[in-house]
Amino acid sequence: MTENFWKDKYPVGINSEIDPDEYQNIQAVLRQSCERFADKPAFSNLGKTLTYGELYKLSGDFAAYLQQNTDLQPGDRIAVQLPNLLQYPIVVFGAMRAGLIVVNTNPLYTAREMEHQFNDSGAKALVCLANMAHLAEEVLPKTGIRHVVITEVGDMLPTLKRMLVNAVVKHVKKMVPAYSLPGATRFTDAMARGRDKAVQEASPQSDDVAVLQYTGGTTGVAKGAMLTHRNIIANMLQCRGLMGSELGLGCETMVAPLPLYHIYAFTFHCMTMMLIGAHNVLITNPRDLPAFIKDLGKYRFTGFVGLNTLFVALCNSEDFRKLDFSGLKATFSGGMALQLATAERWQAVTGCTICEGYGMTETAPVVSVNPFQNNQIGTIGIPMPSTRCKVIDDEGNDLPVGAIGELCVKGPQVMKGYWQRPEATAEVLDAEGWLKTGDIAIIQDDGYMRIVDRKKDMILVSGFNVYPNELEDVLATLPGVLQCAAIGVPDERAGEAIKLFVVTRPGESLTKEQVMQHMHDNVTGYKRPKYVEFRESLPTTNVGKILRRELRDEELKKLAAAS
Repeated sequence: MTENFWKDKYPVGINSEIDPDEYQNIQAVLRQSCERFADKPAFSNLGKTLTYGELYKLSGDFAAYLQQNTDLQPGDRIAVQLPNLLQYPIVVFGAMRAGLIVVNTNPLYTAREMEHQFNDSGAKALVCLANMAHLAEEVLPKTGIRHVVITEVGDMLPTLKRMLVNAVVKHVKKMVPAYSLPGATRFTDAMARGRDKAVQEASPQSDDVAVLQYTGGTTGVAKGAMLTHRNIIANMLQCRGLMGSELGLGCETMVAPLPLYHIYAFTFHCMTMMLIGAHNVLITNPRDLPAFIKDLGKYRFTGFVGLNTLFVALCNSEDFRKLDFSGLKATFSGGMALQLATAERWQAVTGCTICEGYGMTETAPVVSVNPFQNNQIGTIGIPMPSTRCKVIDDEGNDLPVGAIGELCVKGPQVMKGYWQRPEATAEVLDAEGWLKTGDIAIIQDDGYMRIVDRKKDMILVSGFNVYPNELEDVLATLPGVLQCAAIGVPDERAGEAIKLFVVTRPGESLTKEQVMQHMHDNVTGYKRPKYVEFRESLPTTNVGKILRRELRDEELKKLAAAS
């Protein structure tokens, strides 16, 4: 496949290339957009809206706090463990303006997962929600974190509403377990200390790391993908170039139900939408469908970003179907495969087609997407501008168009590498910049691509990557377990659900409830199993490696027989 293969695959009016060096760093994008769209709404949540001008002011206050009240230096890592609240963009952009590297952290992590990520990244500071501060209390003595900022759900709301919301969350809903962090600073106090103070604006180089985004990779060991300013800016420009052709400046309202700590939502809402001055409606808890739909009813939204499971849940809601969709002109899907039935149902309900894309943490994250002008349901679209794709066989040889092989990606959005893991980096990234995705794909004659299988044993639960090795390592610590394996099985709601197979030690017995409780205590929600099966033995190779594929094949045969 030649370089020229891709040049004529883009619809008329879309450039096949972008300039990834248009901006030196993310701060430059933020400054330009906040000046250009100063009076336009940037983010809304819980009934409060921040304009771009206010976002710049508040992120500057947080940056000043970090610079004048801590000993943090440019290049230090700060873990940000927040759901979709107005505090998230303030903290992230403030940290970047102070020159810090953001370590996005899932608020649902268990203490074990937090400890690994904090220590692996070398984080020196943490900003987290009070709801999980009790876990921080447990973990922090085992880490190098010296500075902690605690925020509550309602901290960005007007005084009376803030007090009411925080009191309800803590005392009525009982969502804030007791904790003791004597050295921590309240977010409101930090903002007050930094208010109107001078900021020494950091000016990192384009190749400096902006975000450490953790991913399990193929081994199950969580690794930090080093995403540079150039990586993220390139993907922002690519998204605008291919997805933004129908979107206007300063007039779009985008629904943001996916978590901003996930690189998909981060790059789309915090970066791409900032470039066009869009208004992002942050949904803190999309699982609370009634509250989510009630929020949607307050806005004439023009864009929606989601994934298959969310589209299904919404379309099944009578209240959602009653909403006004007259303004909706763009819906984007990623994170997991979009099912044809879901796409058809969404279009029937909303009148809007879904453009499916594909990406991964290591590509900041978007690799390809279906353009508005020619949307092919069932494909992952065409590569982003300035992106090249190819498929290879098991020996690494390039394969022709139409052949099935491992998808490889090359472009300015491809990560710098894994944080302090040169060997793991070398396994997936070659000297020419080609990244092995681990996914099996076909590139069609027209340039559109289809994912046909996963080379990895990764399980995809509602768009979140779950790695069998991690689950098996956790389960192996349960007394009585001799052998175990984790696989994904088809699930109508989540795409895949986790099934564990357990072989107990001779003379020992375990129950499903004991296994479930052990996993509940040690892994976050989406990594917990739905099914547990006890067996006398598991299929293995002649050297004793458990054959997960055989287990998957058995489950698929059972399903086929049942249907």
